[in-house]
Amino acid sequence: MTISNKELLINEEIRDKEVRVINDDGSQLGVLTVKEALEIAYSKDLDLVKIAPQGNPPVCRIMNYGKYKFEQAKREKEAKKNQKTIEVKEVRMSLNIDTHDFNTKVNNAIKFLKSGNKVKVSVRFRGREMAHTNLGNDLLDRFKDACEEYGSVDKMPKMEGRSMVMFISSKPKK
Repeated sequence: MTISNKELLINEEIRDKEVRVINDDGSQLGVLTVKEALEIAYSKDLDLVKIAPQGNPPVCRIMNYGKYKFEQAKREKEAKKNQKTIEVKEVRMSLNIDTHDFNTKVNNAIKFLKSGNKVKVSVRFRGREMAHTNLGNDLLDRFKDACEEYGSVDKMPKMEGRSMVMFISSKPKK
């Protein structure tokens, strides 16, 4: 059962006259006054929790609120543990990069892509190199072709200031 809002009203915090009550075993007790519902909850040594305030009348459930909060925290912690964060790793190159250096950069990018990260590939332009941005485009195309087995291009090469940037994301594992 999912309950929409984080902080729920419990016991004396419920200010409605009448509420629809659900028992701790899931059966409906019907529409009762809050006082009657609280007496039933206290007799079972449990709490009255308002789970659907938008209902007409609002819906309350008899449950162990402390246990419920503990279970919810446990579920959130488990979901957080299974979550994978994707980092953006950067590979920087200059326009006049040598083939061995280029291959090293490609191997680093492939290693990042295999581990499930995104790769930001940037080519820096210095001085007169700014007049030859088409060479940077060619270099990034070569880089894209070298990495296409492990990743696909998210954002095509684009000039950002004095550098040309391209993003590659890893392909899903089969």
